[in-house]
Amino acid sequence: MQQGNLLDVTMLKRFGIIFFCSLLSPSQEVLSGLSCAVSPGAMQNVLSDAIIQNGLLQQHLQGLVLPNIVGDGGLLNSPTSITGLHLVKSRLPKLSVVLLPGIGVQLTIAAKLELSGNCLVGLLSDLIDILVDVNITANVKCTNFESGTVQVVIEDCLCILGAIKIKILSGLLSLSVNEIVLNQLRATLPGLLCPVVDIVINLVNIQLMGTLNAVIPVGTAGTIHYQLASLPFTSGLFLGLDLDGAVKQVGGSIIPHESSASALPPLLDKLLVLGLRQSFLNAVLSLLIQIPPQTFTCTPEVFSGASRLQEAITTLVPAGCSTCRGTSPLSIKLTLSGNPLILLEENKATVELSVMIQVFVQHLDGPILNLLLLKADLGLNAQVSIAGSRLVLGLSLGSTSLSLESSDVGISSISDLKPHCSSLLVETFLPLINGALGIGIPLPNVLGIPLIKVDVQIFAGLLVILV
Repeated sequence: MQQGNLLDVTMLKRFGIIFFCSLLSPSQEVLSGLSCAVSPGAMQNVLSDAIIQNGLLQQHLQGLVLPNIVGDGGLLNSPTSITGLHLVKSRLPKLSVVLLPGIGVQLTIAAKLELSGNCLVGLLSDLIDILVDVNITANVKCTNFESGTVQVVIEDCLCILGAIKIKILSGLLSLSVNEIVLNQLRATLPGLLCPVVDIVINLVNIQLMGTLNAVIPVGTAGTIHYQLASLPFTSGLFLGLDLDGAVKQVGGSIIPHESSASALPPLLDKLLVLGLRQSFLNAVLSLLIQIPPQTFTCTPEVFSGASRLQEAITTLVPAGCSTCRGTSPLSIKLTLSGNPLILLEENKATVELSVMIQVFVQHLDGPILNLLLLKADLGLNAQVSIAGSRLVLGLSLGSTSLSLESSDVGISSISDLKPHCSSLLVETFLPLINGALGIGIPLPNVLGIPLIKVDVQIFAGLLVILV
Protein backbone atom coordinates (compact mmCIF):
# COMPACT_ATOMS: atom_id res chain seq x y z
CA MET A 1 0.00 0.00 0.00
CA GLN A 2 2.70 2.50 1.03
CA GLN A 3 4.98 1.61 -1.87
CA GLY A 4 2.12 2.33 -4.29
CA ASN A 5 1.45 5.69 -2.63
CA LEU A 6 5.11 6.71 -2.94
CA LEU A 7 5.13 5.76 -6.62
CA ASP A 8 2.01 7.88 -7.12
CA VAL A 9 3.76 10.84 -5.49
CA THR A 10 6.73 10.50 -7.84
CA MET A 11 4.52 10.26 -10.93
CA LEU A 12 2.43 13.27 -9.91
CA LYS A 13 5.50 15.38 -9.27
CA ARG A 14 6.82 14.53 -12.70
CA PHE A 15 3.48 15.40 -14.21
CA GLY A 16 3.98 18.82 -12.67
CA ILE A 17 0.65 20.48 -13.34
CA ILE A 18 -0.41 22.33 -10.28
CA PHE A 19 -2.76 24.84 -9.07
CA PHE A 20 -2.10 25.71 -5.53
CA CYS A 21 0.35 27.94 -4.96
CA SER A 22 2.88 29.87 -4.89
CA LEU A 23 4.13 32.24 -4.53
CA LEU A 24 6.07 34.78 -5.86
CA SER A 25 5.16 38.43 -5.96
CA PRO A 26 3.14 39.38 -9.07
CA SER A 27 5.09 40.22 -12.18
CA GLN A 28 4.44 43.67 -13.50
CA GLU A 29 5.50 42.51 -16.97
CA VAL A 30 2.64 40.03 -17.45
CA LEU A 31 -0.18 41.56 -19.47
CA SER A 32 -2.92 38.98 -19.85
CA GLY A 33 -6.49 39.12 -21.06
CA LEU A 34 -7.99 38.25 -17.68
CA SER A 35 -6.98 38.53 -14.04
CA CYS A 36 -8.65 37.26 -10.91
CA ALA A 37 -8.26 37.41 -7.16
CA VAL A 38 -9.54 34.61 -4.93
CA SER A 39 -10.21 35.20 -1.23
CA PRO A 40 -8.82 32.91 1.49
CA GLY A 41 -12.40 31.95 2.36
CA ALA A 42 -13.12 30.87 -1.21
CA MET A 43 -9.87 28.90 -1.31
CA GLN A 44 -10.83 27.16 1.90
CA ASN A 45 -14.27 26.27 0.55
CA VAL A 46 -12.86 24.97 -2.73
CA LEU A 47 -10.15 22.87 -1.11
CA SER A 48 -12.39 21.59 1.65
CA ASP A 49 -14.91 20.42 -0.92
CA ALA A 50 -12.25 18.76 -3.06
CA ILE A 51 -10.28 17.13 -0.25
CA ILE A 52 -12.80 16.52 2.53
CA GLN A 53 -16.36 16.64 1.23
CA ASN A 54 -15.66 14.61 -1.90
CA GLY A 55 -13.99 11.91 0.18
CA LEU A 56 -10.59 12.18 -1.48
CA LEU A 57 -8.67 12.24 1.81
CA GLN A 58 -10.66 9.34 3.24
CA GLN A 59 -10.14 7.36 0.02
CA HIS A 60 -6.36 7.62 0.25
CA LEU A 61 -6.20 7.10 4.01
CA GLN A 62 -8.45 4.06 3.89
CA GLY A 63 -6.56 0.89 4.73
CA LEU A 64 -3.36 2.72 5.71
CA VAL A 65 -1.22 0.08 7.47
CA LEU A 66 1.05 0.95 10.40
CA PRO A 67 4.16 -0.95 11.48
CA ASN A 68 3.83 -3.52 14.25
CA ILE A 69 4.33 -2.22 17.78
CA VAL A 70 6.40 -4.41 20.09
CA GLY A 71 7.37 -3.65 23.67
CA ASP A 72 7.67 -4.81 27.24
CA GLY A 73 5.66 -3.77 30.24
CA GLY A 74 2.20 -5.09 29.57
CA LEU A 75 0.11 -7.07 32.02
CA LEU A 76 2.43 -8.65 34.65
CA ASN A 77 5.37 -7.25 32.67
CA SER A 78 4.57 -9.60 29.80
CA PRO A 79 5.83 -8.76 26.29
CA THR A 80 3.28 -6.81 24.25
CA SER A 81 2.82 -6.77 20.49
CA ILE A 82 0.26 -4.94 18.36
CA THR A 83 -0.06 -6.23 14.79
CA GLY A 84 -2.28 -5.57 11.81
CA LEU A 85 -2.80 -1.98 12.93
CA HIS A 86 -4.61 -0.11 10.17
CA LEU A 87 -6.70 2.99 9.67
CA VAL A 88 -10.43 2.33 9.67
CA LYS A 89 -11.61 5.87 8.97
CA SER A 90 -10.95 9.54 9.65
CA ARG A 91 -13.51 11.30 11.79
CA LEU A 92 -14.53 14.95 11.66
CA PRO A 93 -11.81 16.12 9.27
CA LYS A 94 -11.52 19.87 8.91
CA LEU A 95 -9.38 21.92 6.55
CA SER A 96 -8.17 25.48 6.94
CA VAL A 97 -6.16 27.72 4.61
CA VAL A 98 -3.77 30.57 5.26
CA LEU A 99 -2.23 32.57 2.41
CA LEU A 100 1.42 33.31 3.09
CA PRO A 101 2.66 36.42 1.24
CA GLY A 102 5.51 35.56 -1.08
CA ILE A 103 5.52 31.93 0.08
CA GLY A 104 2.33 30.18 -0.92
CA VAL A 105 -0.66 28.43 0.56
CA GLN A 106 -0.54 26.81 3.97
CA LEU A 107 -2.97 23.93 4.39
CA THR A 108 -3.91 22.54 7.77
CA ILE A 109 -5.94 19.34 8.08
CA ALA A 110 -7.23 18.33 11.50
CA ALA A 111 -8.88 14.95 12.01
CA LYS A 112 -9.43 12.07 14.41
CA LEU A 113 -8.00 8.83 13.04
CA GLU A 114 -9.61 5.56 14.08
CA LEU A 115 -7.10 2.69 14.08
CA SER A 116 -7.75 -0.98 14.73
CA GLY A 117 -5.54 -4.05 15.11
CA ASN A 118 -4.69 -7.11 17.17
CA CYS A 119 -3.02 -6.91 20.57
CA LEU A 120 -1.09 -9.76 22.18
CA VAL A 121 -0.14 -9.28 25.85
CA GLY A 122 1.78 -12.30 26.98
CA LEU A 123 -0.48 -15.17 25.99
CA LEU A 124 -3.66 -13.06 25.96
CA SER A 125 -4.94 -12.00 22.53
CA ASP A 126 -7.40 -9.16 22.10
CA LEU A 127 -8.65 -6.52 19.66
CA ILE A 128 -7.34 -3.00 20.11
CA ASP A 129 -8.90 0.28 18.95
CA ILE A 130 -6.97 3.54 18.94
CA LEU A 131 -8.40 7.03 18.39
CA VAL A 132 -5.75 9.67 17.74
CA ASP A 133 -6.06 13.40 17.02
CA VAL A 134 -3.77 14.57 14.22
CA ASN A 135 -2.98 18.01 12.87
CA ILE A 136 -1.18 18.09 9.50
CA THR A 137 0.22 21.35 8.17
CA ALA A 138 1.85 21.69 4.74
CA ASN A 139 3.18 24.71 2.85
CA VAL A 140 2.46 24.47 -0.88
CA LYS A 141 4.45 26.42 -3.43
CA CYS A 142 4.64 26.64 -7.22
CA THR A 143 7.73 27.06 -9.37
CA ASN A 144 8.95 26.60 -12.95
CA PHE A 145 6.10 28.14 -14.92
CA GLU A 146 6.06 27.17 -18.58
CA SER A 147 3.26 27.17 -21.18
CA GLY A 148 0.42 27.46 -18.71
CA THR A 149 1.77 24.87 -16.26
CA VAL A 150 3.75 25.00 -13.04
CA GLN A 151 5.50 22.49 -10.84
CA VAL A 152 4.44 21.89 -7.26
CA VAL A 153 6.74 21.93 -4.27
CA ILE A 154 5.38 20.88 -0.88
CA GLU A 155 7.52 22.16 1.94
CA ASP A 156 7.59 21.65 5.69
CA CYS A 157 4.90 19.01 6.10
CA LEU A 158 4.39 18.83 9.84
CA CYS A 159 2.23 16.20 11.55
CA ILE A 160 1.43 16.74 15.22
CA LEU A 161 -0.39 14.14 17.30
CA GLY A 162 -2.78 15.20 20.01
CA ALA A 163 -4.89 13.15 22.37
CA ILE A 164 -4.73 9.38 21.98
CA LYS A 165 -7.37 7.00 23.36
CA ILE A 166 -6.61 3.28 23.49
CA LYS A 167 -9.26 0.66 24.11
CA ILE A 168 -9.18 -3.14 24.23
CA LEU A 169 -12.10 -5.40 24.95
CA SER A 170 -10.60 -6.84 28.14
CA GLY A 171 -9.45 -3.47 29.37
CA LEU A 172 -6.14 -4.99 30.51
CA LEU A 173 -3.61 -2.49 29.21
CA SER A 174 -1.06 -0.87 31.48
CA LEU A 175 0.10 2.74 31.45
CA SER A 176 3.51 1.64 30.22
CA VAL A 177 1.93 0.05 27.13
CA ASN A 178 0.02 3.26 26.55
CA GLU A 179 3.35 5.04 26.51
CA ILE A 180 4.83 2.53 24.06
CA VAL A 181 1.88 3.00 21.68
CA LEU A 182 2.03 6.76 21.98
CA ASN A 183 5.76 6.91 21.24
CA GLN A 184 5.45 4.52 18.31
CA LEU A 185 2.60 6.45 16.71
CA ARG A 186 4.48 9.72 17.08
CA ALA A 187 7.47 8.13 15.37
CA THR A 188 5.64 6.50 12.47
CA LEU A 189 2.42 8.38 11.66
CA PRO A 190 4.00 11.59 10.24
CA GLY A 191 6.04 9.56 7.78
CA LEU A 192 2.88 7.80 6.62
CA LEU A 193 0.44 10.72 6.57
CA CYS A 194 2.57 13.39 4.82
CA PRO A 195 2.99 11.29 1.62
CA VAL A 196 -0.78 10.71 1.58
CA VAL A 197 -1.38 14.46 1.88
CA ASP A 198 1.15 14.97 -0.92
CA ILE A 199 -0.82 12.64 -3.19
CA VAL A 200 -4.13 14.28 -2.34
CA ILE A 201 -2.82 17.80 -2.94
CA ASN A 202 -1.39 16.81 -6.31
CA LEU A 203 -4.66 15.22 -7.40
CA VAL A 204 -6.63 18.29 -6.35
CA ASN A 205 -4.15 20.54 -8.14
CA ILE A 206 -4.64 18.66 -11.38
CA GLN A 207 -8.41 18.86 -10.93
CA LEU A 208 -8.36 22.61 -10.26
CA MET A 209 -5.93 23.32 -13.08
CA GLY A 210 -8.55 21.82 -15.37
CA THR A 211 -10.84 24.72 -14.42
CA LEU A 212 -8.19 27.24 -15.50
CA ASN A 213 -6.74 25.55 -18.57
CA ALA A 214 -9.73 24.80 -20.79
CA VAL A 215 -10.94 25.21 -24.37
CA ILE A 216 -14.55 26.42 -24.41
CA PRO A 217 -16.67 26.65 -27.59
CA VAL A 218 -18.29 29.96 -28.49
CA GLY A 219 -21.35 28.71 -30.33
CA THR A 220 -20.24 27.51 -33.76
CA ALA A 221 -18.02 30.54 -34.42
CA GLY A 222 -14.89 29.36 -32.63
CA THR A 223 -13.37 28.77 -29.21
CA ILE A 224 -11.68 30.50 -26.31
CA HIS A 225 -8.63 28.75 -24.90
CA TYR A 226 -8.08 29.82 -21.31
CA GLN A 227 -4.82 29.02 -19.55
CA LEU A 228 -2.56 30.35 -16.84
CA ALA A 229 -0.42 33.23 -18.08
CA SER A 230 2.08 33.26 -15.21
CA LEU A 231 2.80 31.85 -11.79
CA PRO A 232 0.00 32.41 -9.30
CA PHE A 233 0.91 34.85 -6.56
CA THR A 234 -0.21 35.39 -3.00
CA SER A 235 -0.68 38.26 -0.65
CA GLY A 236 -2.17 37.83 2.78
CA LEU A 237 -5.54 38.86 1.34
CA PHE A 238 -5.91 36.92 -1.91
CA LEU A 239 -4.54 34.41 -4.36
CA GLY A 240 -3.92 36.13 -7.70
CA LEU A 241 -4.15 34.48 -11.10
CA ASP A 242 -3.46 35.91 -14.56
CA LEU A 243 -5.10 34.06 -17.46
CA ASP A 244 -4.58 34.16 -21.20
CA GLY A 245 -7.67 33.94 -23.37
CA ALA A 246 -6.77 32.87 -26.91
CA VAL A 247 -9.75 33.58 -29.18
CA LYS A 248 -9.80 31.26 -32.19
CA GLN A 249 -12.06 31.25 -35.21
CA VAL A 250 -13.28 28.02 -36.72
CA GLY A 251 -10.33 26.82 -38.77
CA GLY A 252 -7.76 27.76 -36.18
CA SER A 253 -6.85 31.38 -36.88
CA ILE A 254 -6.32 33.39 -33.69
CA ILE A 255 -7.87 36.83 -33.28
CA PRO A 256 -5.05 38.88 -31.70
CA HIS A 257 -5.58 41.21 -28.80
CA GLU A 258 -3.24 43.43 -26.86
CA SER A 259 -3.45 43.93 -23.14
CA SER A 260 -2.59 46.82 -20.90
CA ALA A 261 -1.92 46.74 -17.18
CA SER A 262 -4.95 47.34 -14.99
CA ALA A 263 -5.53 46.83 -11.29
CA LEU A 264 -8.43 44.85 -9.88
CA PRO A 265 -10.67 46.43 -7.24
CA PRO A 266 -10.29 45.10 -3.67
CA LEU A 267 -12.06 41.86 -2.73
CA LEU A 268 -13.65 43.25 0.43
CA ASP A 269 -16.25 40.60 1.39
CA LYS A 270 -16.31 38.89 -2.02
CA LEU A 271 -15.13 35.36 -2.81
CA LEU A 272 -13.83 36.07 -6.29
CA VAL A 273 -13.03 39.08 -8.46
CA LEU A 274 -12.59 38.38 -12.17
CA GLY A 275 -11.43 41.15 -14.48
CA LEU A 276 -11.80 41.03 -18.29
CA ARG A 277 -9.74 43.54 -20.21
CA GLN A 278 -11.18 45.62 -23.03
CA SER A 279 -8.82 44.19 -25.66
CA PHE A 280 -9.85 40.61 -24.83
CA LEU A 281 -13.54 41.51 -25.08
CA ASN A 282 -12.91 43.14 -28.47
CA ALA A 283 -11.39 39.91 -29.77
CA VAL A 284 -14.42 37.94 -28.59
CA LEU A 285 -16.84 40.45 -30.12
CA SER A 286 -15.04 40.09 -33.45
CA LEU A 287 -15.67 36.36 -33.18
CA LEU A 288 -19.33 36.66 -32.19
CA ILE A 289 -20.47 39.51 -34.44
CA GLN A 290 -20.02 38.10 -37.93
CA ILE A 291 -23.19 39.19 -39.74
CA PRO A 292 -23.36 38.37 -43.45
CA PRO A 293 -24.59 41.16 -45.79
CA GLN A 294 -28.35 41.64 -45.64
CA THR A 295 -30.19 42.52 -48.88
CA PHE A 296 -33.93 43.19 -48.93
CA THR A 297 -36.62 45.24 -50.62
CA CYS A 298 -37.58 48.37 -48.71
CA THR A 299 -41.20 47.52 -47.93
CA PRO A 300 -43.30 47.96 -44.77
CA GLU A 301 -43.22 44.18 -44.26
CA VAL A 302 -39.46 44.41 -43.68
CA PHE A 303 -39.16 47.89 -42.22
CA SER A 304 -42.04 49.88 -40.77
CA GLY A 305 -40.60 53.20 -41.99
CA ALA A 306 -40.01 51.99 -45.54
CA SER A 307 -42.41 54.49 -47.15
CA ARG A 308 -40.95 57.46 -45.28
CA LEU A 309 -37.39 56.44 -46.14
CA GLN A 310 -38.28 56.03 -49.81
CA GLU A 311 -40.00 59.41 -49.90
CA ALA A 312 -37.03 61.10 -48.19
CA ILE A 313 -34.58 59.59 -50.71
CA THR A 314 -36.80 60.45 -53.66
CA THR A 315 -36.82 64.13 -52.70
CA LEU A 316 -33.01 64.13 -52.76
CA VAL A 317 -32.71 62.76 -56.30
CA PRO A 318 -31.83 65.47 -58.85
CA ALA A 319 -34.69 66.39 -61.15
CA GLY A 320 -32.78 65.39 -64.28
CA CYS A 321 -32.48 61.71 -63.30
CA SER A 322 -35.24 60.04 -65.25
CA THR A 323 -34.11 56.51 -64.37
CA CYS A 324 -34.23 57.23 -60.63
CA ARG A 325 -37.97 57.65 -60.43
CA GLY A 326 -40.53 54.93 -60.61
CA THR A 327 -43.07 53.03 -58.64
CA SER A 328 -40.80 50.11 -57.77
CA PRO A 329 -39.60 49.98 -54.12
CA LEU A 330 -35.97 50.60 -53.41
CA SER A 331 -33.58 47.81 -52.56
CA ILE A 332 -31.24 48.02 -49.57
CA LYS A 333 -28.06 46.16 -48.72
CA LEU A 334 -26.59 46.36 -45.19
CA THR A 335 -22.97 45.29 -44.70
CA LEU A 336 -20.97 45.28 -41.48
CA SER A 337 -17.80 47.31 -41.99
CA GLY A 338 -14.71 46.45 -39.95
CA ASN A 339 -14.67 44.94 -36.48
CA PRO A 340 -16.83 46.08 -33.60
CA LEU A 341 -15.04 47.77 -30.71
CA ILE A 342 -16.11 47.89 -27.09
CA LEU A 343 -15.19 50.95 -25.08
CA LEU A 344 -15.16 50.54 -21.29
CA GLU A 345 -15.43 53.71 -19.25
CA GLU A 346 -16.33 54.30 -15.63
CA ASN A 347 -19.76 52.67 -15.12
CA LYS A 348 -20.37 52.56 -18.86
CA ALA A 349 -19.86 50.15 -21.77
CA THR A 350 -20.34 51.20 -25.39
CA VAL A 351 -19.94 49.16 -28.57
CA GLU A 352 -18.91 51.06 -31.68
CA LEU A 353 -19.44 49.56 -35.11
CA SER A 354 -19.95 50.71 -38.69
CA VAL A 355 -22.54 49.58 -41.21
CA MET A 356 -22.53 50.34 -44.94
CA ILE A 357 -26.00 51.14 -46.28
CA GLN A 358 -26.37 50.71 -50.02
CA VAL A 359 -29.62 51.97 -51.56
CA PHE A 360 -30.14 50.93 -55.16
CA VAL A 361 -32.67 50.35 -57.88
CA GLN A 362 -32.56 47.33 -60.13
CA HIS A 363 -34.78 47.57 -63.19
CA LEU A 364 -35.90 44.40 -64.89
CA ASP A 365 -34.24 45.39 -68.16
CA GLY A 366 -31.21 47.27 -66.85
CA PRO A 367 -28.23 47.27 -64.55
CA ILE A 368 -28.16 48.19 -60.89
CA LEU A 369 -28.34 51.92 -60.23
CA ASN A 370 -26.71 52.92 -56.93
CA LEU A 371 -28.60 55.85 -55.51
CA LEU A 372 -26.64 56.06 -52.27
CA LEU A 373 -23.80 54.40 -50.42
CA LEU A 374 -23.85 55.56 -46.81
CA LYS A 375 -21.69 54.76 -43.83
CA ALA A 376 -23.43 54.66 -40.46
CA ASP A 377 -21.14 54.80 -37.41
CA LEU A 378 -23.14 53.52 -34.47
CA GLY A 379 -22.61 54.02 -30.77
CA LEU A 380 -24.48 51.20 -29.01
CA ASN A 381 -25.15 51.22 -25.29
CA ALA A 382 -24.26 47.85 -23.75
CA GLN A 383 -26.16 46.25 -20.89
CA VAL A 384 -24.05 43.58 -19.22
CA SER A 385 -25.40 40.55 -17.40
CA ILE A 386 -24.33 37.06 -16.31
CA ALA A 387 -26.36 34.07 -17.50
CA GLY A 388 -25.05 30.82 -16.06
CA SER A 389 -21.32 30.90 -16.73
CA ARG A 390 -21.53 33.35 -19.63
CA LEU A 391 -21.22 37.09 -20.00
CA VAL A 392 -24.06 38.46 -22.12
CA LEU A 393 -24.20 41.87 -23.78
CA GLY A 394 -27.45 43.47 -24.87
CA LEU A 395 -27.12 46.47 -27.20
CA SER A 396 -29.39 49.42 -27.82
CA LEU A 397 -28.85 52.38 -30.10
CA GLY A 398 -27.20 55.34 -28.45
CA SER A 399 -25.98 57.46 -31.35
CA THR A 400 -25.72 57.46 -35.14
CA SER A 401 -23.30 59.33 -37.36
CA LEU A 402 -24.16 59.19 -41.06
CA SER A 403 -21.78 60.01 -43.89
CA LEU A 404 -22.07 59.84 -47.69
CA GLU A 405 -19.58 57.55 -49.38
CA SER A 406 -20.86 57.84 -52.96
CA SER A 407 -23.91 58.40 -55.16
CA ASP A 408 -24.22 57.48 -58.82
CA VAL A 409 -27.00 60.01 -59.32
CA GLY A 410 -25.44 63.09 -57.73
CA ILE A 411 -27.09 63.14 -54.28
CA SER A 412 -24.96 65.32 -52.01
CA SER A 413 -27.03 66.21 -48.93
CA ILE A 414 -28.12 63.39 -46.62
CA SER A 415 -28.84 65.14 -43.30
CA ASP A 416 -32.58 64.43 -43.61
CA LEU A 417 -31.91 60.69 -43.89
CA LYS A 418 -30.34 60.22 -40.44
CA PRO A 419 -33.54 59.47 -38.44
CA HIS A 420 -34.83 57.14 -41.15
CA CYS A 421 -31.55 55.23 -41.38
CA SER A 422 -31.34 54.98 -37.60
CA SER A 423 -34.80 53.41 -37.50
CA LEU A 424 -33.86 51.11 -40.36
CA LEU A 425 -30.83 49.78 -38.51
CA VAL A 426 -32.69 49.42 -35.19
CA GLU A 427 -35.41 47.32 -36.83
CA THR A 428 -33.39 45.24 -39.27
CA PHE A 429 -29.73 45.04 -38.23
CA LEU A 430 -29.55 45.52 -34.46
CA PRO A 431 -31.68 42.40 -33.75
CA LEU A 432 -29.17 40.35 -35.74
CA ILE A 433 -26.31 41.69 -33.64
CA ASN A 434 -28.12 41.01 -30.38
CA GLY A 435 -28.98 37.55 -31.63
CA ALA A 436 -25.29 36.86 -32.27
CA LEU A 437 -24.35 38.21 -28.84
CA GLY A 438 -27.08 36.16 -27.16
CA ILE A 439 -24.77 33.13 -27.22
CA GLY A 440 -22.75 34.89 -24.54
CA ILE A 441 -19.05 34.95 -23.80
CA PRO A 442 -18.06 31.77 -21.92
CA LEU A 443 -16.14 32.58 -18.77
CA PRO A 444 -13.40 30.48 -17.17
CA ASN A 445 -14.65 28.21 -14.40
CA VAL A 446 -12.11 29.54 -11.92
CA LEU A 447 -11.60 26.81 -9.29
CA GLY A 448 -15.18 25.73 -9.83
CA ILE A 449 -16.48 28.76 -7.90
CA PRO A 450 -20.11 29.18 -9.08
CA LEU A 451 -21.10 32.56 -10.50
CA ILE A 452 -24.07 33.28 -8.25
CA LYS A 453 -25.10 36.54 -6.61
CA VAL A 454 -22.90 38.28 -9.14
CA ASP A 455 -22.19 41.98 -9.31
CA VAL A 456 -20.75 43.52 -12.50
CA GLN A 457 -18.74 46.72 -12.36
CA ILE A 458 -17.17 48.65 -15.24
CA PHE A 459 -13.97 50.64 -15.00
CA ALA A 460 -11.77 52.31 -17.61
CA GLY A 461 -10.57 49.46 -19.83
CA LEU A 462 -11.75 46.73 -17.45
CA LEU A 463 -14.99 44.83 -16.85
CA VAL A 464 -15.08 43.25 -13.40
CA ILE A 465 -17.24 40.38 -12.15
CA LEU A 466 -17.55 40.07 -8.38
CA VAL A 467 -18.92 36.92 -6.74
